[in-house]
Parts: sequence; structure tokens; C-alpha cells
Amino acid sequence: MKTNKYMLGTKEKMTQVFDEGGVAHAATVISAGPLTVTQVRTDERDGYEAVQVGFGERRETRLSKPVRGHLKDLPNARYLREFKDSEARERGQTIDISIFSPGDEVTVSAVSKGKGFQGVVKRHGFAGGPRSHGQKDKERSPGSIGGGGRAGGRVVKGMRMAGRMGGERVTVKNLRVLQVDPESRTLVISGAVPGRRGTLVEIRSA
Repeated sequence: MKTNKYMLGTKEKMTQVFDEGGVAHAATVISAGPLTVTQVRTDERDGYEAVQVGFGERRETRLSKPVRGHLKDLPNARYLREFKDSEARERGQTIDISIFSPGDEVTVSAVSKGKGFQGVVKRHGFAGGPRSHGQKDKERSPGSIGGGGRAGGRVVKGMRMAGRMGGERVTVKNLRVLQVDPESRTLVISGAVPGRRGTLVEIRSA
């Protein structure tokens, strides 16, 4: 059975890494792990099998009483997440980034940068209006969105318009682990990872 590898971390910065052929690859540095197993879900008790892990630290006064009781005798984790795991885990067990190796293909999920309320040019890549022939202040306007003859004059669902942009969970597949450093607890992953510096990042084997 394929072993499920997973890890939580925070995005640190972007950099570039040179391979053996001297080719530079864009990469993201992630400060990852260690994880503490806080609960083992079983099919008999919970209806599904998974492992709940805790990552990071926070003051005990910041935890609710139920979470305090749930984490009794364990570190006060800042984040709790669940992953499928085919290996037998025990509560209190520690998982570090040594489970990954350079060359592993991974899938990364994180919350993207929030960009606030944006227009159609930035949000959807519209070209905008012509820059000549009496154009004054409508260069970046959406133009007509249809009208009376369609949907009874209502705005059709899914219409690309101005609105809130970013701040959504984004998943990027087919990334590769370039470097693993257990001493400094850093992972270097190829390509760009969603989010700003300090964003919680979920890493799973592809």
C-alpha cells in the first residue's frame, strides 16, 4: 500500500535553486514540522480512518476549554488538521520532515493573498475599452453585461464582474521537493506556493 506523506508548515520566502546541470528553478522555502499526533480516527468509532495532527504553538490561555482537554499532556498546537494515513500512528507521536525526500511529487494547499475588491481587468483579465476615440474614464469598465433579452433582464449566475479577489483556498499539484533539511526544519519546493509569508501550508504526497 502506498504510504501517505503529509506535513504542515509556514511559507517563508521564494528563492531559486540550481540543479546539477546549472539550470535555475524557482522555488519556495517552507518552515515545516514537527507534527504531533493528537488523535487517531478509526472506522469503528468515527466512521472513517484518519490521523489528526497538531502544528505550531500558542499560549494555553488562547485555547478554549474543550481544546485544552483534547490536547491534555500534549503541546498547545496552533493548528489542527486531519490527513489520511495508512501507517499505524499513536497519540503523542512526532512526525518530522524526514519522511520526505528530494524528488518527491507533492500537492500543496494554502489560502491565497487577499487583494480586496478588484475590477474585471485585474480579477478576470479583461482587456478594457479602446484607448482612443473619445474614451475618457471607461478604459477599465466591464462594458455591457447583456440585458433585457437574456434571463428576463437579470444578471446571469456566474457573470464575471468586479468583486472580492483572493483569500481563497488554492491547491497546486505536480510540485517537486528539491531540498530537505531536518536540522533547520525547512523544505524547498519547486514553483510558487499560494499565500503570503507566514501562511499555513498543507503538503501532501501526490
